[in-house]
Amino acid sequence: MSDSLDSITGALLDAAKTAGAGAADAMAMRGRSLTVDVRAGALEQAERAEGVDIGLRVLIGGRQACVSASDTRAATLRTLAERAVAMAREAPEDPYAGLADPAELGLGCDPAALELADPAPEPAPETLQEEALAAEAAALSVSGVSQVQSASAHWSRREVQLAATNGFAGGYERTDSALYCTAIAGTGTAMQRDSDGDSRVFRSDLRDATDIGTRAGERAAALLGARRPRTGAYPVLFDERIASSLIGHLLSAINGAAVARGASWLRERMGAQVLPEALSLIEDPHRPRMTGSRPFDAEGLPTRRRAIVDSGVLTGWLLDLATARKLGLASTANAARSTSAPPSPSAWNVALTQGAQSRDDLMREMGTGLLVTSMIGATINPNTGDYSRGASGFWVEKGEIAYPVNECTIAGHLPEMLMRMTPADDARPWLSRSVPSLLVEGLTLAGE
Repeated sequence: MSDSLDSITGALLDAAKTAGAGAADAMAMRGRSLTVDVRAGALEQAERAEGVDIGLRVLIGGRQACVSASDTRAATLRTLAERAVAMAREAPEDPYAGLADPAELGLGCDPAALELADPAPEPAPETLQEEALAAEAAALSVSGVSQVQSASAHWSRREVQLAATNGFAGGYERTDSALYCTAIAGTGTAMQRDSDGDSRVFRSDLRDATDIGTRAGERAAALLGARRPRTGAYPVLFDERIASSLIGHLLSAINGAAVARGASWLRERMGAQVLPEALSLIEDPHRPRMTGSRPFDAEGLPTRRRAIVDSGVLTGWLLDLATARKLGLASTANAARSTSAPPSPSAWNVALTQGAQSRDDLMREMGTGLLVTSMIGATINPNTGDYSRGASGFWVEKGEIAYPVNECTIAGHLPEMLMRMTPADDARPWLSRSVPSLLVEGLTLAGE
């Protein structure tokens, strides 16, 4: 048997039908990756990985089962299919499980137009080591930085192929390059840590290693002398680095799986205003060189651009086929899956409307409050939207940074927070979740 991914998925489907499956879909992924970590000016670890992962989902009536393996020999494929069919026969019946109708299948765009794979050759390990060392050296050159916790460079390439007994077959290749640096400033109990990094589809788009290391060091040094802020109700400015977490909470509530379970504070709010009228949330899986781009979803449905929130109004959920059927709706082509699990809804590239002011403009408008640059932990009630998270950053007085802060908690109510957001103009357009800094009025801070 050929070792091409389309041959492997085809053989899996044939084995599934021979074993007694009524329908099936198969996924195969082949990848290789290289990661280099440095520490104290020397190589700490270099890791190279290569492999193939295969997954098979079989359906017998309304019963389904998923199995996966990393062995592509013909005998393994037969055993895998037989095991999956045996598991499906014992599985509980799910009236919503099933493949897409053949008429629904297709590509949302030309895969080549998405530029998902960098044509440049695999970088040499020495090249990645030099980049990581340059980032580390730049961070150490910043006054106040005592050590670099980690500096790491990464590259990967993987092929993805999906096929199903409804006639769908498609695939694409994807690359990823990344460089990260985490610096520590100060010593003993006064130590502070912060980081910077970049991840791109094309290596040539990566930011300079020296810039990444310098910024990581400057961020860590700026936190020296941090103390707890005062307790009370204040405006909070979420820095662009972490502002996307607010939109992440919104996307979690829009996820069709949560809505179908009744575990979403948005479950009764389709068509209601959930953001200020000036803001929209656009999902676009067709943006070139983006990690969230793809021509089809994990069920073979064509992806498309849409406004999830249009001028503040919620227009739809994130749906795969099963959750769409539960809710009496059509899939929005948001199915994602791994080789070992059935599809589930997920968001692709999303972008929130940017504002006309800079982050510094919003800080001056805020007057007195908290600029948040890092968050830890999360207590989010999915049914009510009650929000509580640990935070650190900088206390702002008269529109200017006064001193660094840590060990504080931000609390609020997500539906109200989202309606009180004012965006800056600093979103990074190359991120799959492109969200600017966000000013939110009237949150509760627990500090001193």
